[in-house]
Amino acid sequence: MKLTYAFRYAENKSGQSTRNMDRLSTPEAAREYVLSARGKGQRVGIVPTMGALHQGHLSLVAESQKHCDVTIATIFVNPTQFAPHEDLQKYPRTLEQDCELLQSQGAAAVFVPESSMIYPPGFSTYVQPPAVAASLEGEFRPDHFRGVATIVMKLFQILPGTHAFFGRKDYQQLKVIEAMVRDLNVGIDVVACDTVREPDGLALSSRNRYLDPEQRQIALQISRTLQNTQRRIQAGEKDVETLQHQMHLELLGDGDAAKSVDKIDYATIVDADSLTPIRQIDGPAVALIAAFVGPTRLIDNLLL
Repeated sequence: MKLTYAFRYAENKSGQSTRNMDRLSTPEAAREYVLSARGKGQRVGIVPTMGALHQGHLSLVAESQKHCDVTIATIFVNPTQFAPHEDLQKYPRTLEQDCELLQSQGAAAVFVPESSMIYPPGFSTYVQPPAVAASLEGEFRPDHFRGVATIVMKLFQILPGTHAFFGRKDYQQLKVIEAMVRDLNVGIDVVACDTVREPDGLALSSRNRYLDPEQRQIALQISRTLQNTQRRIQAGEKDVETLQHQMHLELLGDGDAAKSVDKIDYATIVDADSLTPIRQIDGPAVALIAAFVGPTRLIDNLLL
């Protein structure tokens, strides 16, 4: 049976069109929705998320609307990218609020599948992530990018759009997806979008809600460290070892325990494309940090 969809417009006296957002729950319905739009010559933007949406996610929807005729978000907390000791069970789930935000932003549809539809009984096929996944997160979360690559590839198969939108805040993830799309000849354009920050510099993250007021102040050390690293480079410092040493000192509060993060997984500067180590800043580079504030693990980065 062929599935058909009609966009539903509500009356809006402001003069701007208001569209009720379609909710898609099965891979078959989602695929048909996208193919129907593409059959009309429309550009379809895909915005994959795990929900608990904030302005950073909504900026991806807004960017999609600049490029595409139809924007479809996905909400799926992907179990295969969490290790057993990580926060899968407590990861925030705010589906109805998320859907209201997406509709207010003008998304045409949202794909909200049950886990059993993505990973049915007997599922055993995974995507081996590219080389750029090996370091950094790949060292501290060994199976993380296998789960990311697998779910993103599945979403690209279920929702064969023309464009997909990802934030630079998860910089290594962006590079993994770009490499996977290139290496496997996936017919979708990956669009990188800038990190959205609070006025004080804290990068927006669904995990920020875990921080109490004191922890949130400590978390600002991460973005401050990145900004200060950029200033040192602009002032002429090019030695990566020196820069990284200073990054660690700043994250540890320069000896003040009240201003220190609780643990540093990495604070490093690497090549901006391959994410391989460098000794000198003599080309495109990126500074990346992963650190714990209390039990909450936060990541951030800055292109240098």
